[in-house]
Amino acid sequence: MSTIKGKVLVAQGGGPTAVINQSVVGAVLEARKYPQVTAVYGALRGVSGILNEDFVDLTECTTHNLEHVALTPSSGLLSTRDKPDRAYCHKIFEVCKAHGIRYFLYCGGNDSSDTCRIVNEEADKAGYEMRVIHVPKTIDNDLEVTDHCPGFGSAAKFVAQAFAGVNLDNRALAGVYIGVIMGRHAGFLTAAASLAQKYPDDGPHLIYMPERPITKKQFVSDVKKAFAKYGRCIIAVSEGIVDSKGKSIAAQFTGGEKDAHGNVQLSGSGALGDLLATWVKEGTDISRVRADTLGYIQRSFLGCVSESDQQEAREVGEKAAQYAIWHNQDGSVAMKRVGDYAIEYFLTPLESVAAKTKTMPDKFINKAGNGVTDAFRNYCRPLIGEMPIAERISAPSVKKILNKKK
Repeated sequence: MSTIKGKVLVAQGGGPTAVINQSVVGAVLEARKYPQVTAVYGALRGVSGILNEDFVDLTECTTHNLEHVALTPSSGLLSTRDKPDRAYCHKIFEVCKAHGIRYFLYCGGNDSSDTCRIVNEEADKAGYEMRVIHVPKTIDNDLEVTDHCPGFGSAAKFVAQAFAGVNLDNRALAGVYIGVIMGRHAGFLTAAASLAQKYPDDGPHLIYMPERPITKKQFVSDVKKAFAKYGRCIIAVSEGIVDSKGKSIAAQFTGGEKDAHGNVQLSGSGALGDLLATWVKEGTDISRVRADTLGYIQRSFLGCVSESDQQEAREVGEKAAQYAIWHNQDGSVAMKRVGDYAIEYFLTPLESVAAKTKTMPDKFINKAGNGVTDAFRNYCRPLIGEMPIAERISAPSVKKILNKKK
C-alpha cells in the first residue's frame, strides 16, 4: 500500500476514564512525527462533534500542554453518548472526506468500536483511502480479544481502595454495608472490590456480579452466614445483577428510563442499594444496615490512578497512530499478557471487537456465585499498581480484673 498523505482526526466517546487522555495524547504526539500527516485535529464531543465539525487543531498544542492534559482524568476532548447507525456513520465519513482526513483514531468502548467498523466500511465503499483505528478504553473491562482495557485498572484501584476504607470503618462499627458498583453485563469492576483484602476477615465478604443470578432468599441467607461468621458483613454488588429469570433487578426500580444507546438506566439512583438493604432488614434481625451507590465517582477520580494503567493507555494511543500511519492498517488495538507481568500490543480486526461484550470467565467466580477466586486476583493485581497499606494494632490483651469470665 502507498503512503497516504492527509490529516489525522482523534476523538473520544462514551464514559470518561482516569487515563483516556493518555491515549489521546499518545496518539497526537506520535502522529505529529510523520511527514505525511498534514495536521492533527481533535473532535469535541466525539462523533457528535464530527457531525457538527467542531474541531480543534491539535497540531498547534505545545507538548507541555498535552503532557499535562495526559495526567488529567476524564475526556479532554469531551465525549458523547450518541450511538451512530449506518446513516450517522455515512455523515461522519462525508465530514472526514470534506476535511481531507485520512486517519481516524477513535478512543472508546464497545459501541465506539462498532462506529469505527461502519465508518471504515463507508470509506471502502466510496473508494476513499482512510485508515480507521479503534483505541480501546472502558472501565467495565468488557472488550473482546484484548487481555484488559485501559481505564479499568484505575477504576479498579479506586473501587479496591474505597472498599478497603469501608472495611476499616465497618470493623470499628460493625453492621452490614452494601456498595453498588458500575457494570451492566460484566462484573470485573465489582470483583475488584476484593483486591485490598489483607486479613482473613477483611471485606467484602460477599460479591455479586451480573454473570450469576441471585434471589432474595439466597442473598439474605448469604448475609446471615457471613454476619454469623464475622460479626459484620460488607457486600459488593454490580448494578447489573439479575434475578433467576435473567432480568435486571435494578431496572425494575428505575422507571424504565433509557440512555441514548437504548439501555435501561441502572445508575443515577440508589434504588438497588435501598432494595437490598430492605431485604436484609426484613430477613434478619440486623439493625445497622447501610447502602451506597458509588456512581460516576469511580470513573475519573483525581489522585487515584494506576501507574500501569496510565502507561498502557499511553501506549495504545501511540500504537494506534503507528498502525494507521506507519503500517497503513485498520483495526482495534489490543493487548496480550506475556510473562509475569508484561504486555505486547497487536492489531485485531474491527469486526472482532465491534459491539461485542466480554464477561467474567467462570474461573474468576467462586462456585457459590457470591465471591471471586485467586485466579481473578492474580489477573487483576498487576493492573492496579501500588496500593496503600492498611495495618492493624498488634498487641497482647491485658488480663481483666473486674470483668472476669464466670
